[in-house]
Amino acid sequence: MSQYQVLLYYMYTPIENPDQFASEHTALCESLGLLGRIIVAAEGINGTVSGTVASTEEYMRVMHEDARFKDMVFKVDEADGHTFKRLSVRVKNEIVNFRLEEDVDPRRLTGQKLDPKRFHEMLQRDDVVVIDGRNDYEYEIGHFRNAIKPEVKAFREFPKWFEQHKDEFKGKKVLTYCTGGIRCEKLSGYLVREGLSEVYQLDGGIVTYSKDPEVRGHLFDGKCYVFDERIAVRVNYTDEDVVVSRCEHCGQACDRYVNCGYLDCHRQHLCCEACEVEMRGFCSSECERAAKENDRVDPLVEHLQPSHSTT
Repeated sequence: MSQYQVLLYYMYTPIENPDQFASEHTALCESLGLLGRIIVAAEGINGTVSGTVASTEEYMRVMHEDARFKDMVFKVDEADGHTFKRLSVRVKNEIVNFRLEEDVDPRRLTGQKLDPKRFHEMLQRDDVVVIDGRNDYEYEIGHFRNAIKPEVKAFREFPKWFEQHKDEFKGKKVLTYCTGGIRCEKLSGYLVREGLSEVYQLDGGIVTYSKDPEVRGHLFDGKCYVFDERIAVRVNYTDEDVVVSRCEHCGQACDRYVNCGYLDCHRQHLCCEACEVEMRGFCSSECERAAKENDRVDPLVEHLQPSHSTT
């Protein structure tokens, strides 16, 4: 049994003094030895942390003792060790960056929530459309079968994209999904407010869907992108698990993202192991040249560089 766990969680609930809360929460996480990213705002909390089983269990217990978070759902994954290098607790205006002129409050307006079994059933209907509520690079490595890929690089770009395509969804049943559910809380509410009559969201997101003992991730192709050092995790535990993404360099099936070895680029791109070696850890020859000219080679790709020793 693994000695570490990763917790993914969020809660839309009023936090009166986010700065004070963040300071106290940092102290709590440090005392438990947790690492990860936590966003705090007046509207709630959004976090992913890693730690030992004992420390993460204690964290969940403490959070559930707080009346504001007593119903907060934690999605738990086993891990071989920490999946973060440090702890970051930041105060922001929103716990997901949507930047609407008139915000959506998921406690008052959101799409109808579907558990994994119901979502799985709806996916197979002919009268539904499925919108991926994540960024384009998340979609590339894995997505629900036949899901629409919005051409967005950040969540805040969804309103502009929807404005250009909204006529395509009028009168249709619309399913939305994201990694853990938090983005769809606002996205589905926004779609309802924009006039769509039937909007649904996958409750708990892809992570919960993957863990359902009956569904077992069926109809999700590829992997789920996660915002920690794992980068991507398996979703489909049926015999239909497939790789849908391809290496940017050779075009072979590939589901591994790597960072460009040029520190001023660091672009995450799909790259197989063979091409990572051939490209010496860079996403392009231009980045390799710039990195070496400016002495900005990531130490993590130093082992891939040609030897400078002379004979």
